[in-house]
Amino acid sequence: MNQTLRRHADQIIRGAIAAVQPDAAVQRALAEMRFPGRVLLVAAGKAAWQMAKAASDCLGSRIENGVVITKYDHVMGPIANFACFEAGHPVPDENSFRGTQAALDLVSDLAEKDTVLFLLSGGGSALFEKPLVPAEELRDITGQLLASGADIVEINTIRKRLSAVKGGRFAQWCRPAHVEAVVLSDILGDPLDMIASGPACPDTATAEDAWRIQKKYGIKMSEAALKLLDAETPKSLDNVHTQINGSVRELCRAAARECEHLGYEPVLLTDQMCCQAKEAGSFLASVIKTHIRDGKPLAFIAGGETVVKLTGHGLGGRNQEIALAAAAGISGFRNAAVFSVGSDGTDGPTDAAGGYADGDTCRELADHGLSIDAVLRENDAYHALQKTGGLIMTGPTGTNVNDVAVALLGTNEEAVEK
Repeated sequence: MNQTLRRHADQIIRGAIAAVQPDAAVQRALAEMRFPGRVLLVAAGKAAWQMAKAASDCLGSRIENGVVITKYDHVMGPIANFACFEAGHPVPDENSFRGTQAALDLVSDLAEKDTVLFLLSGGGSALFEKPLVPAEELRDITGQLLASGADIVEINTIRKRLSAVKGGRFAQWCRPAHVEAVVLSDILGDPLDMIASGPACPDTATAEDAWRIQKKYGIKMSEAALKLLDAETPKSLDNVHTQINGSVRELCRAAARECEHLGYEPVLLTDQMCCQAKEAGSFLASVIKTHIRDGKPLAFIAGGETVVKLTGHGLGGRNQEIALAAAAGISGFRNAAVFSVGSDGTDGPTDAAGGYADGDTCRELADHGLSIDAVLRENDAYHALQKTGGLIMTGPTGTNVNDVAVALLGTNEEAVEK
């Protein structure tokens, strides 16, 4: 492993994630709000605890009570007057339902002058849920969608129709109170109705869209669930005001600044990456091949969210697959590396945030009797990268604004050493 490039990768990751923490974004949003009546807080998503803590620090006792629902191991401590729940992601569990019911109980029986401060971040589709089908069927449908290769917009289009809180239905539940929503975007293009399945946003997707997706991927559903696909979600809401604060664009800009500080010339390829993870890794390796003789340190940055189509039974995540898929293409290049990381600190059902590969990774895997093609077919990037030291471990970060992948290229170690 090239220790210089690995050290630079870790520094770029730390700096980029630090720059997109939600604290300042929440405080900016709250500075412009006025609250004539009671204020209740509901926070849902992977960044829910961090966002709720920032709101509590800013407004203090002005918030009467709150409910926070986030992923397991993402609660960093108690927050005054708030009930904090940890729940399942990416598949909802009983704690998802229990926390959501607590939130619904909190916002019931409000007056028109009251305000529900709704802090939403990615992951809310699983964490914030009151299902209209049996829990086991919801988990099965979610699992099918995740394994099918469907993108997040397609997945959420189905999930909205099986839920009592998604697709604008939570805002309806809060009536007649006003909902002030502050959102961290984890979906490309920041479509409000798709972020965490849009609990407080009118739904632009139709029943026809839901049926098309169900048929496209052959999702098996009960007759009762299929009937729900025909039930239209709210197309207008008059009690909601929303601000988007934080997105993958900011993450990419922050990564570029860190790269520049280390002596690389940053090049933003896209902040809209949305292909299969293996394809993204192969593409980034191709970019390195194109510029391998340019003679200067370069950093190619791609933000977004790829997908993984499950063909095996291994352990891994989309960011780990990006790195591993790139490894074959950059094999033997002494000063090339590709790494990819989820800004929330988790990648798929693993404790890793992402993966790192360089010109030595392919050889190191071969020394363990592993081929990259076989590992990717089995979707077992985690155990392969574990053997090469290529797992990126950050722990929960407190934010969630998609993923960032970086392809680093130096002329030689001295040229990029800092």
